[in-house]
Amino acid sequence: MIAILGAGGSVANELVRKLAARGERYRLVSRSAKADPGAAEVVKADLLDRDQTAAAVAGAQTVILLAGLRYDHTVWAEQWPRIMENAIEGCKRAGARLLFFDNVYMCGRVHGAMTEETPYRPVSRKGEVRARIARRIEDEWKAGGLKALIARAADFYGPGAKTGIPNVMVFEPLSQGKRPMCLVSEVLPHSYTYVPDAAEAVARLAASDAAQDAVWNQTWHLPTRAPALTGREFIERAEEAMGRKAKTQVLSRPMVRVVGWFNPLVREVYEMLYQNDAPYLFDSTKYERAFGAEATPYAEGIRATAASYGG
Repeated sequence: MIAILGAGGSVANELVRKLAARGERYRLVSRSAKADPGAAEVVKADLLDRDQTAAAVAGAQTVILLAGLRYDHTVWAEQWPRIMENAIEGCKRAGARLLFFDNVYMCGRVHGAMTEETPYRPVSRKGEVRARIARRIEDEWKAGGLKALIARAADFYGPGAKTGIPNVMVFEPLSQGKRPMCLVSEVLPHSYTYVPDAAEAVARLAASDAAQDAVWNQTWHLPTRAPALTGREFIERAEEAMGRKAKTQVLSRPMVRVVGWFNPLVREVYEMLYQNDAPYLFDSTKYERAFGAEATPYAEGIRATAASYGG
C-alpha cells in the first residue's frame, strides 16, 4: 500500500493515474479527501495533527509526502516543520518508507546546473524553510531511523498544472487572448519539469520493489529536459501550439514589487526572482542514467499543455 499525503494537487492527480496503470494499491490522504474509483482507500486527515497523520499512514509500506501549502513564507515556517515531523513519526510507527517531493528553493543562487550534490545555500525565507525540512529528513536516514528519499523537480508545467508558472503566465493568458508574461528576462534559459514525467518517476521510485535498496536514502532529481529553453523560446512554442501570438510582457523586478504591494501572492514571488535573473538549470542525469529514462521534449510537453487549454 502506498499512502499519498496531500492528494488533490496537479502532481498527485497525475501520480494516481500512473499508480493505477501499474496496478498499485494506494490510499489518498488530505483534509478534504474525495472518493476516487481507483483508490483502495480515501482518508481525511490534518497533517498538522500527529495522531491523525499516524493513523492515515498505518498499514502503508511507502508514504509519499506531496502536500502543498499556501504560498506564504510565514505559513511555510510555521507549518512545514510540523508536517515533516508528523510524517516522519507516522512512518516510524508504521515501519514505512518516506518519499518527499521537493523543490530546489534551498539551493539559492547557483552558478551552473543544479545537481543532487548542490549545497544548500538559501537566499530566501521560503528557501530557508525548505533547507530545514530537507536536512531533517536527511538526518533521519543518516542516523538509520528511517528509510527515505527526496525527489526534486524544477519549476513545473503541464496539463492540469494550474499553479505552474508557465501555466499561469503563458498558457492561461494565451487561452484568454491576452499577452503572455515572463519574469525578469525572456533571454535566459530556465528549466521546467513536465508534470507527467515527474509523476512517472515518483511512481517508479516509490513502487519498484526490486530497486528499493538502490534508490532509498538519497536525493533524486526528476527527469527534466535539457537543454533548457529561454523564456522567449518557450513562449514562441506555446504560441505556435495554441495558434495565437501576442507581444510578451516582461515583468521587471520593480513591476513585481509594485504589484506585490497590492497582491500578497505576487509579494511572495518577489523574493524568488533570483531564479529568473540568471540561468536556472536543473540536471537530472543521475535519474535518467539509473532508470534509462528520458524527459519529454519541450515541444511535445508544450503541445499537450496547450491542448488542455483548447489550443
